Amino acid sequence: MSPRERILATLDRRPVDRVPVDLWLTPEVLDSLRSHTGVEDEYQLYQTLGVDKIAWVFPGYRAEKFDPNEGEGLDPWGVPLHKVKSGMATYMEYGKPPLGEMDDPSQLDDHPLWPLVGEFNYAAAKATAERARSFGFATIGPWISHYEIYCHMRGMENALMDIIAEPEFLNAALDRIDSIQAAMLDRFLRELGDLIDIVFISDDMGTQESQLISIPAWSEHLKPRLAHWCDLIHSHGKKVLFHTDGACREFVPHLIECGVDILNPIQHVCPGMDRAGLNRDFGKDVIFHGGVENQHILPHGSTDDVRREVITCLETLGAGGGYIPCSCHNIQAGTPPENVMALIETVQQWKIPG
Repeated sequence: MSPRERILATLDRRPVDRVPVDLWLTPEVLDSLRSHTGVEDEYQLYQTLGVDKIAWVFPGYRAEKFDPNEGEGLDPWGVPLHKVKSGMATYMEYGKPPLGEMDDPSQLDDHPLWPLVGEFNYAAAKATAERARSFGFATIGPWISHYEIYCHMRGMENALMDIIAEPEFLNAALDRIDSIQAAMLDRFLRELGDLIDIVFISDDMGTQESQLISIPAWSEHLKPRLAHWCDLIHSHGKKVLFHTDGACREFVPHLIECGVDILNPIQHVCPGMDRAGLNRDFGKDVIFHGGVENQHILPHGSTDDVRREVITCLETLGAGGGYIPCSCHNIQAGTPPENVMALIETVQQWKIPG
C-alpha cells in the first residue's frame, strides 16, 4: 500500500498491510533527521524513513505559503508575531492583540486587517498538494480555528473573561472569524478538490491539568459553529481532524456529535486522558491520531522507553484498529534522532492482531 492508501484505509476502518505512522516535528528535529539520514528534501526524507506522512497544505496569506514556525510581522488576522528562543528551540509568540482594547461589537469594524478571502494563495497550496501526491502522501489542510484565533486577536485573559462578561462581543467576533474562514475553506476545497484528504481544525480546549472552558460555555459559543464547519467539510467528501491538547475528555462525545472524524493529539499524561478508556468509550466513533508522549519519553527516554511507549499506544489506542501513531504534538528540539527512529520502526514492525 502507498502511504496515502494506508492512511485512508485506516480512516475508513478497512484492512491495512501495517499500521501507518505519521510524524509531527519542530524544524530543529527535522534538521537533526536530515543530518542523521543525509537526506535534505523533507518529502524524500519521509519517504526514505517509510513514514506515512500526512502532508500539511496550508495556504499562505499574501505569501506563497503559511509556515507556523516562520512569519515574523503580522499574521493574517493582524496579530504581531515574533520569534522567541527557549533553550534549543525557537517558537513564534503573539504580540499585542488588535482587539484587546475594544469593548463594543461595533468597534470590530475599526479593525483594518480582517483577512480577505481572495488574498489566500490557493495556487501555491495546490502546487504543494500536487508535490505531496507525487510522493504518495495523504494531505491535510487548511488550518482553521475559532477560539484559538479569537484568543490571539483578543488576548488570552480577555478571551477567557469574555465568555462570562462579554458574550455579545465574543459572538460578534466569532461570527466574523467563522464566516471568513468558511468562505476560504469552501474555495480552498473547491480549487484543490481531490488533492486534499483531511481538514485541520485546531481549538485547544484543555490545559495540562483541566479544561480550558466549561462544557456549557463551549456548547453555547463554539459547538454550533464547529458542527457547521464539519458539515461543510463533509459536503466536500473530506475528513475532519480536530486538534485539542490537554485534558479534554469531557469534550470528546460533543466533538463526535459535531462530526469530528479524527481526534488529535491524545495527551494521555493529562487527567482523564487514559488511552484504554478513551478507546473503550469512543474508539468505535472516532479515529485517534498521536498518543506517543513527547514531554518526557521522546526527548529524555531511552530507545527502549520509546519502544515500550509506542507499543502501549498500539495496544490501547490501537485496539480494534482506527489509530494512526504519532507524537502527541510536535517532537521537540533536542530529541535524539535515535528516539524518532525507534518510534517509526516500532510501528512498522508491529504485527496487527488477528
